[in-house]
Amino acid sequence: MRKTIIQIYEVQKPKEAEALVALGIDHIGSVLADSDKRKNATIRKTVELIRLAGARSGLIPLFKDPVRIFAALEYYEPDFIHLCDTLSPLPDVQQIMVREFDALMSLQIDIKDRFPHMDIMRSLSVPQPGSADDADIRKNVLRFAERLAPFSDYFLIDTLLNGDNQPVEGFVGITGAVCDWNIARAIIEASPIPVILAGGLSDENVFEAVTTLKPAGVDSCTKTNAQDKDGRPIRFKKDTQKVGRFVEEIRRADRFLQGDGVARVDEK
Repeated sequence: MRKTIIQIYEVQKPKEAEALVALGIDHIGSVLADSDKRKNATIRKTVELIRLAGARSGLIPLFKDPVRIFAALEYYEPDFIHLCDTLSPLPDVQQIMVREFDALMSLQIDIKDRFPHMDIMRSLSVPQPGSADDADIRKNVLRFAERLAPFSDYFLIDTLLNGDNQPVEGFVGITGAVCDWNIARAIIEASPIPVILAGGLSDENVFEAVTTLKPAGVDSCTKTNAQDKDGRPIRFKKDTQKVGRFVEEIRRADRFLQGDGVARVDEK
């Protein structure tokens, strides 16, 4: 039976990771937000618990220094490292991207050499729907994917916000916004490695995402976070009820695609 990979970020504490494993989460990711505080015993325990519980642990370093990244990987020993630098496919920044791309490629080659047992997940930036440069964007992101695939184990498609300001400068993700699914579909269909779809996914739209695009996996962060009294997502704190509904919708989509859910499209 088809089983879509379910990936959840940002999980920083063992107790929260334990609750997510119990809900059936396959990949559980943690984040290192500060390179000066990259050795965090609590996150290390979280990574260990995830592995011992039979799920896969991921780690996002929100810094770019290779030496510090290597030191973090030696300390945490995650199952995969998730590199989410903003690799923009927008036509007007391609000269800059060519220079940055070479550095990103070199980093992945070095990680593969130093940590051959560790998988690499590479984020691909896809803008929100409605871009006037759709054809050029599609061509650029597919070219990035083709060149990165030999040195990656997974791609993750995430949303590049319109404009220059991303939630974390230099990195793509945690926008709570949906990307252009037409471009996402082109990546999923062309990729020789598994592709995980992210960007604004929740229990309200993940059934459609899985059944329409058929990615290898789906990812949620912002839309499964707890909220403050004003309804704003709280970083690093999950809402297990939201995660539970997210899981239910994904497994419902899996059943539908398997053929035994044809009569259950409206099942809720």
